[in-house]
Amino acid sequence: MLPLTDKRQHRPLKSIARSFLVLSLQYVCPSAQAFVVAPSTLVVPLRHCDSVSHASRTYTPLSLTRNDDDILQSRTVTTPDPSTDTHDVTDSITRRRLLFSLLLASSSPSLLPAHAVAKDTRNTAAAESSIQILKPPLDKRTYETYTLSNGLTVLLCSDPQSTTAAVGMNVHVGACSDPVEVPGLAHFCEHMLFLGTKLYPEEDSFSKFLSANGGINNAFTDAEKTVYYYEMDASISTRFSESLLRFGSFFSCPLFTPSATNRELNAIDSENSKNLQNDIFRLYELEKDRVNSHHPYAKFFTGNKDTLLVETKRRGIDLRQQLVDFYDRYYSANQMCLAVVAPQSMEELRKYVAQGFGDIMNKGVRPPEDAWAFRVAPYAEGKSLVPAVKTIMEIVPIQELRQVTITWPVVFASKEEREDFRLNKPDYFVSSLLGHEGVGSLLSYMKAKGWANALGASDNADLSDFVTFEVTVELTSKGLAAIDDVCEAVFSYVKMLRETPIPDYVFDENLQLDELEWRYTTKGQQGQYVQSLVTAMDKFPPSLYVAGPRRLALKESSTTLLSTDAPRTKFRSTEQRDIIKAACKDLISRLTVDNSFLTVFSKSFEGKTNQVEKWYGTEYNIRPIPVSTLMVWENCSPASSIGLAYPRENIFIPSEKGLRVKKNVKNDDNPKKLTFEEKMKPITPPAVIRDDGEDGRWTVYFKQDDRFGQPKAFMIFQLLTGELYQSPLQAALAMLYQTCAADLLNEYTYDARLAGLTYDFQVLPRGARLTFGGYNDKLEDFASYVTAKLARDLDDVLPGNEDEFERYKDNLLRALSAFNVKQPYAHAIYYTALTQQPRNFQYSNDELVNSMKTTTLSQLKDYVKNLWSRGKGECLIQGNYNKQEALEIVETIDKTLAFSTISADQYPKRLKALPLPVTTPTQQPPRLSISEPNPSNNNAASQITLQCLETSEKNHVLIEIINAIIEEPFYTDLRTKQQLGYIVSSGVKAVDQSRTLSVIVQSNVATAEELTSSMLKFLDSVSEKLIAPLSPVDIELFVKGLVDSRLEPDRRLAVEVTRNWGEIASGRFQYDRLQAEVGALLDIKKKDIVDFWERLYVKERRMLVSEVVPKAGPVSTKEPALGGAYVSGVPSGVLGIKDIERLRENGERERAKMEA
Repeated sequence: MLPLTDKRQHRPLKSIARSFLVLSLQYVCPSAQAFVVAPSTLVVPLRHCDSVSHASRTYTPLSLTRNDDDILQSRTVTTPDPSTDTHDVTDSITRRRLLFSLLLASSSPSLLPAHAVAKDTRNTAAAESSIQILKPPLDKRTYETYTLSNGLTVLLCSDPQSTTAAVGMNVHVGACSDPVEVPGLAHFCEHMLFLGTKLYPEEDSFSKFLSANGGINNAFTDAEKTVYYYEMDASISTRFSESLLRFGSFFSCPLFTPSATNRELNAIDSENSKNLQNDIFRLYELEKDRVNSHHPYAKFFTGNKDTLLVETKRRGIDLRQQLVDFYDRYYSANQMCLAVVAPQSMEELRKYVAQGFGDIMNKGVRPPEDAWAFRVAPYAEGKSLVPAVKTIMEIVPIQELRQVTITWPVVFASKEEREDFRLNKPDYFVSSLLGHEGVGSLLSYMKAKGWANALGASDNADLSDFVTFEVTVELTSKGLAAIDDVCEAVFSYVKMLRETPIPDYVFDENLQLDELEWRYTTKGQQGQYVQSLVTAMDKFPPSLYVAGPRRLALKESSTTLLSTDAPRTKFRSTEQRDIIKAACKDLISRLTVDNSFLTVFSKSFEGKTNQVEKWYGTEYNIRPIPVSTLMVWENCSPASSIGLAYPRENIFIPSEKGLRVKKNVKNDDNPKKLTFEEKMKPITPPAVIRDDGEDGRWTVYFKQDDRFGQPKAFMIFQLLTGELYQSPLQAALAMLYQTCAADLLNEYTYDARLAGLTYDFQVLPRGARLTFGGYNDKLEDFASYVTAKLARDLDDVLPGNEDEFERYKDNLLRALSAFNVKQPYAHAIYYTALTQQPRNFQYSNDELVNSMKTTTLSQLKDYVKNLWSRGKGECLIQGNYNKQEALEIVETIDKTLAFSTISADQYPKRLKALPLPVTTPTQQPPRLSISEPNPSNNNAASQITLQCLETSEKNHVLIEIINAIIEEPFYTDLRTKQQLGYIVSSGVKAVDQSRTLSVIVQSNVATAEELTSSMLKFLDSVSEKLIAPLSPVDIELFVKGLVDSRLEPDRRLAVEVTRNWGEIASGRFQYDRLQAEVGALLDIKKKDIVDFWERLYVKERRMLVSEVVPKAGPVSTKEPALGGAYVSGVPSGVLGIKDIERLRENGERERAKMEA
């Protein structure tokens, strides 16, 4: 999984409440790769920006894992988090806050939303087809939008160079429309649409079809919309057109069978159970408790078995009839938007869409929000479960969190006012100031005071009639004791915004940086893109379906919309800038003391609360903010008196001259479909341009970009040494240094990140690595400065005193402690991965915690002094540089690092996966049983892993074929039929040349042993029930899906760079690996599959079962033993957590024998 980096740098990392989870995952369990799961999720609006938004400046470092050799070479090996399919409800950026209806019915660029009027368009044709859809200059795809005769709004995107398609449907109704007596009904309806239609009555028909065509699907329910989407191989048009027929039947003739209705209740309840120990959900529900109870946003959105079954039965309500009534009432073609991105021509796509979606009934439904928006006040004193304005809520979190959030409701008086806010985006500009991290910023001031570790500003709740604007501060223990002072500082900054004019350059730079990103936007992943399109269709006029979420200043004047897709370097006119300034002034005027309320997270409130939230059991207090405190904030210190100031002008913005591309790359305005032979042609690999020999200083690899034609480049420098990661203490010191350096360099690097430059510094088991990327105009200077600070000016990147050191140490200890409150399935994945990692490549969470506690500032300083002292340099420079420039860059970095060389025999060993023990079918496989560390989590989990140590391309693709074969049947059996849990998944993971196939289930209705038994029963049946019946056509479809995924063209330079570095760092240098695997796939026969499964599961079975047992609840069993299962070095029973060390030790011995 890529590191979770915020797409708009002035906002918190996703949510500051999640930042420690992220750290924990990054540092503690980088091997916790995941899988694919349930095709539905209830979305929770989070404090982070939309990944498709203009605010989503992606300054993410390359996707490099902490172990170079662990880089996944095959795209299809990569697997998402099992709790979320491809997008977790708590981790997803894409599902965030796209909540509104703004759809244009006519072809003129009106500023009013189409859903403002419920009109019958059954007799209209493609009225909008002539509209120019603004798109990025590098996007050569063709777009078209129109309305079907039944009123369904359609957006088509023809992408002939792709082999995959993605389709999304946005139904303009969400959880706000739940009947009061049936909370969770919209979410339940979303689940049920997947379970059979009149045209395709088999419950798993759609998932089977997608699985056979290399596809996935999912859905999510938000406050005011429900989005369904899927992606698949679309190189065979007949198969793709059939998918549209199947998908379209969801919305024209779902069955809602009684049997499926009863069973799917378990999935809803399991999903809710999964979220009970999640701080994001707990906070979200309390946020809604502060809303007017008569406003629909105050409802309980997820639903559970009590709300959907127990309570409906008690009240005599027919649940299935409620589902049917809800669908009949709201699922109308005139309240739906469809987006299709596919390789077919426009003519074909129009035809397929008409066939698949023309039968959806138009019921002339009015937008659901018409019943309450601008009629029911979102916030009203005395009408909410929990008071809002001028109160402070103190919450006991699950994690070790300390944060304070100041929230301001921004309530709109009309649809027009709401629309202006969406088009002008004042929240973007205001949050860029409040959330700035450079000199003179709020964050810098609070860090200097010792109050804060991080700060973010953004909007949060985002509905038709209101949004909330927030500033969140992640506090130190000192900051927690000084919350009043922290808030006063925020109000001082707001006072400056209100009383001191914001400099014009702030607006100009925001626009310039935004347009720079627009100028170089390239194609992304199809599934995520179609979600962004279909949600934008519900918010923006047709011409802005693509540009709306991605650009600023969407109005050229008070009455006209942005009309050009050409990148802008400045505002079109003073009037246009003044429109934005006026919108910002209006937003700032609402950020008052009297209009605010506070939320504080801290474990220090434990045992001191007097209230419990109904749905999640969150303990909290609510109290009024003292009048005296409000008066202090109202009369806060002037910003200048405490060192606060507007950001300086950004020196890192590239010049036009610096954006010159040095090697012309042909970009065809009318891209053609690539032939198979063209796709199989290997990409030119990097060349060695400096080789100082095995005992010398550097081996430098270089490639000038010849594919993407952008003024961007990446540089990766690695110093190979085995002296930095030899113990848990060294690993803890490495974490400390990385954290300190990033924080202390932040004032300098923040503006660089805003301008598209990135850096990443990691200490790894095989050495230290620096990665730089972005626009090459200022990249060399940026890299030189950062490298000098990290390697030479150590006092600038180390804590200056013991208090500062303890702050960083506290951060990391809390990050590590977050491991204990992760989901049970994540613990199972983590411990399974740990058993396959050599002990000096990955230390356990407990080892890191214990070592971190003992670290001292003097130890850190001594460790850092030796960090760059000796080693062997490896480097890759790729992008918009020529060979001579690359050599000069390396020479500059070399002089800065100034390390001593080592001999080849001192090179650190490469990662080799530890073999799991071999067992026969008659033997019990090793079973690891661990007690769930969070006593409040009542879910059990079990993972079964099969390890393949064979290294050929043929074996690597065979294990992926097996996964493709079992994926859908496994899900259907254990999730849909047996209803064992919401998280049911399978996936393949790579560690160096080994591959593992895993299946996993998390459940609140079955014990860990029962889960294991059900999974083993399924695996026992694979040969007879799934492999034996395979026809040549079946095999061809599975193979084709894997072939197409490998031959899908790279969309970004970073993808190619990451793959090239994986080959360099692993020492394999097989740059044509994807093409070689395609060759192996094309030769696969049924006998190969049969023989491979026989070896993997029967003859050479290397299997591990990892169970996580809850301490309490209905699926709790006897608490697992900590260890003692080994007798004379051989496991004699169920393994405990303390037996993992012995298991790894045995694996290391076996690996040594293999290599002897």
